[in-house]
Amino acid sequence: MGHSGIVNAVDVCREGSASLAVSASDDCTARLWDARVRGEVGCFEDEYQITAVAYANDGNVVYTGGIDNTITAWDVRQMRKSMGMKGHTDTITYLSLNPKGTHLLSNSMDGTLRTWDIRPFVDDAAGKKKRHEKTFVGGTHNAEKGLLNCSWSADGTLVTGGSADRIVHIWDEPSAEELYVLPGHNGCVNAAIFHPKENVVASASSDKSIFVGELSQM
Repeated sequence: MGHSGIVNAVDVCREGSASLAVSASDDCTARLWDARVRGEVGCFEDEYQITAVAYANDGNVVYTGGIDNTITAWDVRQMRKSMGMKGHTDTITYLSLNPKGTHLLSNSMDGTLRTWDIRPFVDDAAGKKKRHEKTFVGGTHNAEKGLLNCSWSADGTLVTGGSADRIVHIWDEPSAEELYVLPGHNGCVNAAIFHPKENVVASASSDKSIFVGELSQM
């Protein structure tokens, strides 16, 4: 029971059973945990190290990303792969669900953030599945290969993420336009997150500081 490698990411189920969590590891597995039994209740086995994980709002799907540059959806009820989403060209460092649970945001060492439509029965004009929606450019990764985060604003209209250039980048989600470029840190920005109610963003850096700032109204 338990991981045999470094645990890179953890997420919890936000609806349904609040006692459930999922973890992703260098041992090429994502494992389900239930606080009620204080132990592991399921395991998804992949071929590559898993560096990012997100739990779907309804608790029925787990999304993972890793060094194979692919986002994989796992069916929790059937304990198997249900979908793969390709587009990134380097390791995926973080996954984040939007507040409605309809879209997934990913950060990657290829220097982009991307959004993916994870609703059922998404088709393009040719009848093929088209999950990738938008690409956000401006952020960077460096030789440190940190697992930089990404996140949504509470209303789902803004996205941000960690960046190695010491800057907090914030984009308008509908247009993919970069709205804010916030300097100040003296080291890699490892994580950035929005306040759940206020027009405020917080960032954490390798310079051992956390900045909290209010965004101007656009």
